[in-house]
Amino acid sequence: MSPSFGERGRYTSESTALARTGAQILLLKPAVWRLVDIEVHNQGLLENLEAPFVVVGNHSSHLDAPLIIGSMPRRLAKFLATGAAADYFFDRWWKAAPTALFFNAFPVDRKGTRARKGMAGQLLADGVPLLLFPEGTRSRTGAMAPFKPGAAALCISRHVPAVPVALVGAYAAWPHKQTHPPLNRPKVHVVFGRPMMPQPGEIAHQFNERIRRQVLELHDSTARAYGMKTLAEYAHTAALEKARTAEAPEEKS
Repeated sequence: MSPSFGERGRYTSESTALARTGAQILLLKPAVWRLVDIEVHNQGLLENLEAPFVVVGNHSSHLDAPLIIGSMPRRLAKFLATGAAADYFFDRWWKAAPTALFFNAFPVDRKGTRARKGMAGQLLADGVPLLLFPEGTRSRTGAMAPFKPGAAALCISRHVPAVPVALVGAYAAWPHKQTHPPLNRPKVHVVFGRPMMPQPGEIAHQFNERIRRQVLELHDSTARAYGMKTLAEYAHTAALEKARTAEAPEEKS
């Protein structure tokens, strides 16, 4: 069942946007910018961008959404709605409330139910830009997982651009198994790419692959320029670790 306009109203509310902007500027951004040393690249590529659009990034840490929101021009971030896992962020009110306040979040179902079917498409139809992480969950290794084609399909069906963005250093700053926030303000780069439109006749899997390749290129070219670990290197390390783990039982037998 598609969400009603009443359910969607808070995503386009001027008063709610004002409160959210205040919370982001006064609380969220100062807190995150205090934890990590952030450099934003290519913001000028967004100069002519108008809503609606879909921001697509690699998902490497808890820092990702606030980094992207805080790095975007305020006019574009004002109504930006972030897709958040329904089973994690919306299962308890005390998680749902701050997630909605700071990120204008909407629930993304990871379990295959139909309760929120159509929410993202309806928000785009209402003129609300979206922030989505097509990997579906944070990286466990620093490598980038395959992209699910949902974001690309939305861009095609609603004829809106995808805005690729790469987060470089976010995994190193706050890896999956680290239970505390980053220490000593590690360097993180937020790298925007040129907005991408689906090509005539392009299907979701093809556009999805173009977006994925662009995010990978943005990440790795920046990582190499600043002497940081590339996604390819993270993937190589993960593959070696997986091979060692597979060999371990044989060595004990």
